Amino acid sequence: MQVHYNLEGLPRFRNAVVTIGTFDGVHTGHQQILAALRQEAASTGGETVVITFDPHPRTIVQTDASLELLTTLPEKAGLLEAHGIDHLVVVPFTPDFAAQDAEQYISDFLVRRFQPHTLIIGYDHRFGKGRAGGYELLEQLQHQYGYRLIEIPRQVLHSIAISSTKIRTALKQSDVATANELLGYPFFFEGLVIPGDKLGRTIGYPTANLQYTSSDKIRLGEGVFAARAIHEGRTLGGMLSIGKRPTLNDVVERVEINLFDFQEEIYDQVIRVEVLSYLRGQEKYSSLDALKEQLHRDKEDSLRILSSWKEHKMGV
Repeated sequence: MQVHYNLEGLPRFRNAVVTIGTFDGVHTGHQQILAALRQEAASTGGETVVITFDPHPRTIVQTDASLELLTTLPEKAGLLEAHGIDHLVVVPFTPDFAAQDAEQYISDFLVRRFQPHTLIIGYDHRFGKGRAGGYELLEQLQHQYGYRLIEIPRQVLHSIAISSTKIRTALKQSDVATANELLGYPFFFEGLVIPGDKLGRTIGYPTANLQYTSSDKIRLGEGVFAARAIHEGRTLGGMLSIGKRPTLNDVVERVEINLFDFQEEIYDQVIRVEVLSYLRGQEKYSSLDALKEQLHRDKEDSLRILSSWKEHKMGV
């Protein structure tokens, strides 16, 4: 897949089959649209083109908006590539772009930049100044500009919106089973390994303390989870803890992962963590020995879960 950031340097696409959207999460609902995109391209000998925006349009239209993205832009690009998309065009979303006239958006942006053979667009797609443009305007101008127009069914868009909300709610509630089912792959995030207090190694469970690499990425709720991580191309099993470590009376939430059979120092390196299954909530134990016994049980549970996920591909 080719990723394009410069609108001035776009190639001339071959029978471009184009869709537009944020595609946050590239979840099972979005995957229906991607399948339709590939099918149309195959029938016309064309190329699939996904247009998305950076930064998220909400940060420009609503300056006080806070994002809870399911996927960062690089993560989204990786998922789209995994689904066989030929081109991802990342459009800089600026106040000037948002303020252009709806017909200008069609003529100067869509038609001049992409020469679309086919547009696959939802009935609720809005564009142009004041969001004045929509499917109806695209329909009115399709013969003038020579593109085919295919409407994404209302029920598919409704399903996408519901799924996105359910995924975010599930992740905040630590319900990774629901989130992963709707995503179609295990939820993942990236973390920078930072120094901790090294307590874990004194009880036989050393952890890598993580700092989220993206402030816009949604945060998983508290708990202990079976997980796996990618470090320098290797997939490592482990168990992830998110919370305030009640046994130690911490007041600050920590994100830390114990990687099985792994002893290397990886400070200041970024690892990707895939969250496979919820094990338990954060609990307060009477002693470090009691905590150690629980961690032993958590590891055994994690190993069983990891074994069942062994053949499942990573999210990206």
